[in-house]
Amino acid sequence: MNLENTNIRTVCDMIGEPAVYEQLAEECSELAKAALKMARILRNENPTPVTQEQTFQNVKEEWAGVILYLCELNVPIYYKAFLYKYIKWRERIIKGGKYHTTP
Repeated sequence: MNLENTNIRTVCDMIGEPAVYEQLAEECSELAKAALKMARILRNENPTPVTQEQTFQNVKEEWAGVILYLCELNVPIYYKAFLYKYIKWRERIIKGGKYHTTP
């Protein structure tokens, strides 16, 4: 489908930018809950009736929602900040000596 030269209204145009930001916040919250549930499953603590596979599927769906709203809001991936955060995160882990080694 060629979207050039078409008069397509985006969701942002239809419901307004503040509403899309509200939906983004809701989706982020749902992603956080899914990630917390996965941590419970992986630690085998505080049992939940949801399986690991179901929970991982939920994490993927919520992640897709977050990306969808960010794209709708034209929020670009900020690679420089992404790389900086990764390097700092890795340095903190190494400095703290709290990491798993693979067998």
